[in-house]
Amino acid sequence: MRGFLKPVFYTALLLLSSCYNVGSVRLDQDQNDYSRALIESSKRQTLLNVVRLRYGDTPGFLDTTQLISGYQLQRSVSVGVGTDTGYVRPYGGVGAQLQESPTFTFQPVTGDAYAQSFLRPLPPGSLLPLAMGGLPIDVLFRLAVQSVNMISNAGAIGGNVGRGSPEFFELIHDLRLLQVAGLLGIQLEHSQEIPGKTPSFDRVFLTISSTSDPLLAETVFETRHFFNMQQNDERVEVVYGAGKPAPGQIRLLTRTMLGVLGQIAYQIEVPKTDITSGQTLPRVSLVGRETKPVVTIRVDEEQPQAPFVSIRYEKRYYWIAKDDFDSKLAFTMLQILLELSKTTKNPGAIVTIPISK
Repeated sequence: MRGFLKPVFYTALLLLSSCYNVGSVRLDQDQNDYSRALIESSKRQTLLNVVRLRYGDTPGFLDTTQLISGYQLQRSVSVGVGTDTGYVRPYGGVGAQLQESPTFTFQPVTGDAYAQSFLRPLPPGSLLPLAMGGLPIDVLFRLAVQSVNMISNAGAIGGNVGRGSPEFFELIHDLRLLQVAGLLGIQLEHSQEIPGKTPSFDRVFLTISSTSDPLLAETVFETRHFFNMQQNDERVEVVYGAGKPAPGQIRLLTRTMLGVLGQIAYQIEVPKTDITSGQTLPRVSLVGRETKPVVTIRVDEEQPQAPFVSIRYEKRYYWIAKDDFDSKLAFTMLQILLELSKTTKNPGAIVTIPISK
């Protein structure tokens, strides 16, 4: 009889031993699934806040600070013998049950964290290196820069004041040409602390290299002239602020993240009934080279099919089309800026939601 039980017993052990691989199998799948879910939820939260601002509604931000996915594996084995019409027959069974218990921890962005993340202007030392990482500098300036020296980007307040200066769009167009040609660079230098006078800080320099290409040489000349650079100088310091710059400097007035979101919001083309009823203001009309919004957000009462990102607000759907590459790139850059602006202050209120099946 023992000889009959051995095959059943060994088979059960083999099946149970295979269950121990559940950790390595779930790690790869969970990492991909949760990463995708976090990215998609972040995109929807950003788009929802943009639409809320369009209608003067209160934006809200909730960060996922912790995600724990726990598993409980229950195993059982049964081995024995029985009789059937006078014959002794071995029998056995193996069972396993896998239970998943994910837990999400959310933290509302409020107080000092809100002020630091959304009401503090983006520092040029953190903003400009993004262009050297491959992000288009013209899109970056349209999103995050309000003015360069004495010329202004479009604003979110509407009317002629909010349309911006044509020279601004000419400038960022030239900067993009120089960036593509490899003639535009960013340098960061750490200043030395002067005891009792000034603390150390990072200095940011914009470099514009010379070229033998006649077309690009003209762009180099015009850009240096705009920045009041000597034609034999190749770099100029970038400082935060508005107004007339000092010799050898560029004054860059950057936006807060709330300002970036508001600028995108007031470029949404909403139904005219919402404007005539007083729910929102007319869309900001741009001037110069850039006459379309940096992010085109569409609106309809019908749910879109396979959009890049979409949300529902007040019985309408707002979305970015998957085949609109320019809008997708700008929205992705917006997400990067949001991550860049986040603070590391201690958390306040925390909401933990266990999920059981």
